[in-house]
Amino acid sequence: MENGNGLKIMENGLNLKLQNGTHWGFRGNRDLDTPPEITIRGVLGMLKDTLEPADPRPTIPLGHGDPSCFPSFRTAEVAEKAVADALHSANFNSYAPTAGLPSARRAVAEHLSVDLPYKLSVDDVYITIGCTQAIEVALSVLARPGANILLPRPGFPVYEARAAYSHLEIRFFDLLPEKGWDVDLDAIEDLADENTVAMVIINPGNPCGNVFTYQHLEKVAETARKLGFLVISDEVYHHLTFGSKPFVPMGVFGDIVPVLTLGSISKRWIVPGWRVGWLVINDPSGILKKTRIVDCIKGYLNISADPATFIQGALPQILEKTKEDFFQKIINMLKNTSDICDQRLKEIDCITCPHKAEGSMFVMVKLNLGLLEDIKDDMDFCFKLAKEESVIVLPGVVVGLKNWLRITFAIDPFSLEDALGRTKAFCQRHSNRK
Repeated sequence: MENGNGLKIMENGLNLKLQNGTHWGFRGNRDLDTPPEITIRGVLGMLKDTLEPADPRPTIPLGHGDPSCFPSFRTAEVAEKAVADALHSANFNSYAPTAGLPSARRAVAEHLSVDLPYKLSVDDVYITIGCTQAIEVALSVLARPGANILLPRPGFPVYEARAAYSHLEIRFFDLLPEKGWDVDLDAIEDLADENTVAMVIINPGNPCGNVFTYQHLEKVAETARKLGFLVISDEVYHHLTFGSKPFVPMGVFGDIVPVLTLGSISKRWIVPGWRVGWLVINDPSGILKKTRIVDCIKGYLNISADPATFIQGALPQILEKTKEDFFQKIINMLKNTSDICDQRLKEIDCITCPHKAEGSMFVMVKLNLGLLEDIKDDMDFCFKLAKEESVIVLPGVVVGLKNWLRITFAIDPFSLEDALGRTKAFCQRHSNRK
């Protein structure tokens, strides 16, 4: 094949050859050439490109969990002051240790130990560039030839992408909507084998808005111990609960099974752009040290990037001085908007919500395509909704459930009412019962 500049591409894709005989031995890494339609950012970007520029109405984003653009969801003043103080102190202009500043690690250990039956130490905590890097580290250190990992469906697609890049075989277990999106523990028993290294849970749940009970998490721990793998617990939405179930960290069961807890300040403090999180070892028995997982975490961090030092420097003040009334304000707003979301969705015939959100910022709802005409699937629904109503919703296929939708309610109530009203009008316009 030859392009207009005389560049000849060899059929094996490994070399490029110019007409003058020069051979190029480089090419893009195909593992990174990910089609945009299977990532949240990729799909949301394509949906934004579909928007009708002439529509005078504001675009309403119900597709991602970042309410920071809404004034009512502004972070705590003490957090802003902590960052400013750290920056102006000139004490945090240097490189930080690869595991993180000791003061930041100690603050995270103390912050998380409040909810645990044992005390975390500084050495149990590693500071990361948000929860996303914590995911990268956890999956990278577990990767070995022939290994497999169990991921929830629906789930957060970064896990699937990172596992694939690390050449971990992916096996999906279902979350059960009829049981409040609990883990299908029978499926775990069937899926796991001697090469299973870990299972992932997200609690509170993204994308389902579920919250696991103490009893269910204990069963998860016992199942993992029985089958011989660790649990990766994504708790980026920790304590963002507003139903009848309190948040229980998986680390409570660290004496049953080793747990890698991943978290950040992104969601609870409404600052996803600050990019500071953590990977924490919950392992009172020291199993992860004996199996050299801890050494591998340290080794990986030695060759990766670090969060900005001044943000790490601000972390102790952020964690220690943010008042409970700030958190309660956020929870009250999420409870209010989750109620609005639940009520308005009941007015839309072609959408069913099997389980009201109890935590995080999302709810999963099912499309009844039989009640719609000229809508092929969830992706088609979302593209047409964006174009006709300037409302952006994430297709469920992106998080593992085709013909479902993931909706975020972490926006101001007026915008949410407006968005779901437009969605209702869209569904009525496309109804086959007109």
